[in-house]
Amino acid sequence: SQKESDDFLRRRSAVLGTCALAAAGLMEVRTARADVFGCVEMPALQNKGYCKPTTIYPDYTMTASGLQYKDFRVGEGEEAVVGERVVADWDGYTVGYFGRIIQAKNLSKGGAFEGNMDGFLRFTLGDGSVIPAFEEAISGMRAGGIRRFLVPPGPLSYPNTTGFKKIGPVPSTLSGRNALGFVLVNEGAIDKTLLFDIELLGVGPNASARRQPGTWVAGPLAENNSE
Repeated sequence: SQKESDDFLRRRSAVLGTCALAAAGLMEVRTARADVFGCVEMPALQNKGYCKPTTIYPDYTMTASGLQYKDFRVGEGEEAVVGERVVADWDGYTVGYFGRIIQAKNLSKGGAFEGNMDGFLRFTLGDGSVIPAFEEAISGMRAGGIRRFLVPPGPLSYPNTTGFKKIGPVPSTLSGRNALGFVLVNEGAIDKTLLFDIELLGVGPNASARRQPGTWVAGPLAENNSE
């Protein structure tokens, strides 16, 4: 319906706007919070005696691994646990390097649309087919949830040498693959931190690419999606 399409456009606009704020935040809090969690891994700065401090976002939750995440929408469906098959929609950005788009979300018409399953991310939690950050971020989410997470370079992210050639998620467009590949293999002093938004659409062997019920967390996205 037209209302569902309008609702989706508002959601997407809010998500992209929040991404811009996150990118700006890299500059705002770096100095004040730099001593909290060490340095961003950069090949060109190894053994230099200095580094780029890791940015810590106070409104995000940081896990023991260094993953930072924030829930925009809490799902009401089945919980994603290790061993379960999941279906998700996702977008991603090279937030540490000019905010280039890696992947744009596929779902386009809210709950009224069931997309082509080939256009969505599907994997079994714990099978090692996606980077550790995706495994950790999705684990514990419920279908219908939307979560944003920041992935620092290193063990949580893609390998610097092979990039996404041996592990997912793989961007669906050539421009997205080029943007991600350039950042991953670059040996210069660039920040390889990545930002992802993921919407968990379904859990289980029969899960479909359809938006599930959920509750928006208080904030700009909740305000934009209120009835």
